[in-house]
Amino acid sequence: MTPFVLASASPARKRLLQQAGIDPIVHPSDFDESQIQLIEPAELVNVLAEQKALATMRSLWEHRGNLQLVGYGRLFSRTPGLILGCDSVLSLKGEIYGKPADAADAIGRWKQMRGQVGELYTGHALLVPYSEQGMLIPSTTLVRAQMTRVFFAEVSDRQIEAYVATGEPLVCAGCFALEGRGSLFVEKIEGCHTNVIGLSMPLLRRMLAEVEVDVTDFWQKHSNPE
Repeated sequence: MTPFVLASASPARKRLLQQAGIDPIVHPSDFDESQIQLIEPAELVNVLAEQKALATMRSLWEHRGNLQLVGYGRLFSRTPGLILGCDSVLSLKGEIYGKPADAADAIGRWKQMRGQVGELYTGHALLVPYSEQGMLIPSTTLVRAQMTRVFFAEVSDRQIEAYVATGEPLVCAGCFALEGRGSLFVEKIEGCHTNVIGLSMPLLRRMLAEVEVDVTDFWQKHSNPE
C-alpha cells in the first residue's frame, strides 16, 4: 500500500482522511508561516501548503532512520509514497484571517463576521517524493486551491462570547469549526463543505488521479508495507 503522509497536525484533516478510508502517517510541518507575506488568498494558501509539504518531506528524510518510520520504506524509493500539505484562511471584505491570536481577537473577528459572507480558501499540495543521490526530491508536485463561500448567521454578543469561551474557534482558521459548535452559526455554504473543515476530499480525489492513484486502493486491507 502506498504510504500517505499528512503534513498537518489538524485532527479534523486526519479525521476526514480516515473517514474516507485513508489512514495517514501524521508528520506535521515545522514551517514558519510568517515567512510568507501575500495578499491574494488563493496564492497564499497554495504557497503555504507547498512549503509545509516540502518541510515535512525534508524532515522525514532527515529522520529516515527513526524506528517510527520502519515499514514505510517505499516513501523513499522510486515507487514512492505521497505527502499532502494543506493550509486554510478566511477572506472577509478583502482581509485575510487565519487562526485568531487569542480570545479577544476571536470575539472581535466574530463581531465582524456575523451576518457577512466569507470565502474559505484551502490550499492543497501533493508531493510524490523519491530518493536520488542521497537526497529526497519531489518527482511530482501538484498544488491546487479550493474556495467555499460561508454565510455567517447574525449571532448575538452573548453567543459570540459563549462560543469563544469553548476554545473551539481559537484553533481554527477563520475562527470557527463547521464540524463542531460553529455549525450552529453558519446559515449555509456554497461549494465543497469538507474544504471548510480543512481538506477538500473531491479535490484530493482528482489530484490523486493525476498521479495515477485510485482512492479506492486505500480501502484494501493490507499489512504494513515494506
